[in-house]
Amino acid sequence: MNRIASQAPIHIPTSPFVRLVDLCVRHAWWTIVLALALAIGAAIYAAKHFAIHTDVRDLISPNLPWSQRSQQYQNEFPQRDIIVVLDGPTAEGVEQAATEFADALTARTDRFRVVSHPGSGSFFEQNGLLFLSIDEVKRIADGLSRADALLGTLASDPSLRGALDALSLVLLGVERGEIKLDDAARPMIAAADTAEAVLAGRPASFSWRALASGSTTNPEDLRRFLQVQPVLDFTALQPGHAATEAIAQIASQLDLAGQYQVRVRQTGIIPINDDEFGTIKQNAELNVAMTLLAVLIILWLALHSFRIILAAVVSLFVGLAISSAVGLFLVGALNLISVAFFVLFIGLGVDFGIQFSVRYRAERHDHSDLHAALHSAALKAGGPLALAAIATAVGFASFLPTSYRGLSELGEIAGAGMIIAFLTSITLLPALLAVLNPPGEPHPVGFKVLAPLDHFTERHRVPIIATTLVVVVLASPLLFFLRFDFNPLHLRSADVESVETYIELGNDPQTGANAIDMLAPDLAAADQIAQWIAKLPLVAQARTLSNLVPSDQEEKLKLIHDAAAAIDESLNPTELEKAPTDQENIDALTMTAETLAKVAGKEQGPGPDAARRLSRLLSQLAEADPAIRERLQAVLVEPLHFSLDQLRSELKAQPVSIESIPPDLRREWITPDGRARLEVLPKGDPEDTQTLQNFVRAVLAVEPNAVGPAVVLYEAGRTVVRAFILSGVYALSAIFVLLLSTLRRIGDVLLTLVPLLVAGLVTMELCVAFDLALNFANILALPLLLGVGVAFKIYYIVAWRSGKTHLLQSSLTRAVLFSGMTTATAFGSLWMSSHPGTSSMGKLMALSLLCTMAAAVLFQPVLMGPPRMKAQA
Repeated sequence: MNRIASQAPIHIPTSPFVRLVDLCVRHAWWTIVLALALAIGAAIYAAKHFAIHTDVRDLISPNLPWSQRSQQYQNEFPQRDIIVVLDGPTAEGVEQAATEFADALTARTDRFRVVSHPGSGSFFEQNGLLFLSIDEVKRIADGLSRADALLGTLASDPSLRGALDALSLVLLGVERGEIKLDDAARPMIAAADTAEAVLAGRPASFSWRALASGSTTNPEDLRRFLQVQPVLDFTALQPGHAATEAIAQIASQLDLAGQYQVRVRQTGIIPINDDEFGTIKQNAELNVAMTLLAVLIILWLALHSFRIILAAVVSLFVGLAISSAVGLFLVGALNLISVAFFVLFIGLGVDFGIQFSVRYRAERHDHSDLHAALHSAALKAGGPLALAAIATAVGFASFLPTSYRGLSELGEIAGAGMIIAFLTSITLLPALLAVLNPPGEPHPVGFKVLAPLDHFTERHRVPIIATTLVVVVLASPLLFFLRFDFNPLHLRSADVESVETYIELGNDPQTGANAIDMLAPDLAAADQIAQWIAKLPLVAQARTLSNLVPSDQEEKLKLIHDAAAAIDESLNPTELEKAPTDQENIDALTMTAETLAKVAGKEQGPGPDAARRLSRLLSQLAEADPAIRERLQAVLVEPLHFSLDQLRSELKAQPVSIESIPPDLRREWITPDGRARLEVLPKGDPEDTQTLQNFVRAVLAVEPNAVGPAVVLYEAGRTVVRAFILSGVYALSAIFVLLLSTLRRIGDVLLTLVPLLVAGLVTMELCVAFDLALNFANILALPLLLGVGVAFKIYYIVAWRSGKTHLLQSSLTRAVLFSGMTTATAFGSLWMSSHPGTSSMGKLMALSLLCTMAAAVLFQPVLMGPPRMKAQA
């Protein structure tokens, strides 16, 4: 008697829930009609107000100091939301395509606010040679002087005939012994490749600049960027979709692929978000259908009655509709994290329905009268369900004060959703069961098959507890190796073009995709900072506006102007040859082919081989249709005109100073009030998280106010980790207070929370063992562990306090296991997603669920031991 008397009462107000269940059962049809009407209204509201933001930048609070600095910086130097990347086989072609494309986009003021073409324009066209080294300028100047005759021929006759005449001059030099035939192998191979492509009807190109340089073309010379600020429609689900579609449509209309063999790709925030939304939708319908089918199968195994299943499913979806409307009302729009609420609600919300339904089945075995069974089920399950719902809601609500908006908003929605799921389980579900009137239960509800395991754990309680705790403690050093991947690109599918392009650009440090930016009081200060910050081991380069002022200008300008004077008469002829007729082109082709064959003779080597090949192809062109020769002339002449005009501009280079830099280009580095921007580029692999972290830490150590993409990623990762630590402390503290106020015994509270902590530790230890890094998306599994774990463990502690024994074979374990299986199925659909972030969420959720179920079903009953009091009848 003393042991029974010492048992502290559970202060859960069960009588209101019993009265509520009795009321809903007595007025079952009114309850059902009212619930369905509410659900239909909520569904209509949710459909009309549904919105989702896939921009990961919205997941962090804008009120943080580093976030505010970043926003202020972006106000001074606006970032373009769309980057159009053009790649082509020749520098001339890709530059022409980019210029034409930029003009076409600029004309569409209904879709684009600003379109810029970095690295282009008259400033770079005129002064491009000044940015080369003195040796390179000297080599180019000498080459131009030696090519005076060739330039004169091409400039006076920019046609297929003129190009062949220029080649004939080279061959004349070979015949005179002035140059070796092998020295002309490279231009002949290039010409042969072009001729062969034209004859075969394949895309063809020819670069006079590459030919003149005498060296391999750098990849960056074959790529151009357009930076686009689109007109956004924030009333649409994808605000920038119309702009990205317009870019693709204009590229198709201009036929850049056919005319210049240029590939056009889009990346940046808007295209990545568009593709993100498409990836999330991919296979979503199939995944949902498969999930629902699997949930129905599990519900059948748990409940063995289509009527009870129908009642549970209807109750679940009514709760989901109401919770969705409430959630959208609270937050306005879902984000990449809170969008998981739908799966989360099914996974957690179904637990309340299964718990009540299984309890009803157990009571129906003892009570033949349906109303009596529902009353008894409410009496025994109402209190534990309420406590579990409140504890779960409190756990989610603990994330509201954090700076991680993605999780904070999820906590807001899920916290309300848990209360709604509980209310539908004790109102609509009993009413549906009363109307559907499932048949009675002829057999006890439980897991008799687990009886041997029940007995084993009772006999070996101490060794099981000791072994579990020792293993968990010994594995705890693994927690030092738990990684957090703060790169949001790793949450996106690398198979979509926008992400693939961004990653490709990020691998080139010069693009600034992983740069750090700073603002100095003026340019002089920025230059001084750049000098010493560039000395850091992890810094590749530090750039300011001063980098646009070339060095050694005086010597370079003399070389350029001397070359210009030497070839001026040839490059700028007073009179042009008349355009050739087709017959004149045939004659030029035939004559050049004969000369090539004659020069090659029977010699062997790169030069003779190239000459014979080109001779054969030119003969074929002479005998081909006129349209083929016209195509060859277009392939050769269009880039020739462009290259000659560009050369004329480059030879007019003028001294460059800070003051002579164009205002629009200057504005990219200097604010109107004189503050100067400084860009710092990293060394090492930009895809390596640790490399980026070390780079950011090194720079922040000397300049704490730095901003930029790399700083944003780093600080966002720290914010998320800090948010989870704080929210975890808040959640556990709040749950501890809640449990203490209801259970009234610290020991019983610890019996509830210790298995939860064990499950959390094991989950994180297994993350290290399986090399599963935490990230912005899958870290959601940790609050899930709190939600599911607290609910499961409350069920067991309440049953144990009421004197229940052999818990493994009880109806409670049946409910917990099938509830866990339903939740696992829901999360399994996330695992199968083609979206990496969603898939990683599913993986860690499944792992955390497995751990918390094992802790609840296998460890907690052993930890609790025999009950303090006998079960009451």
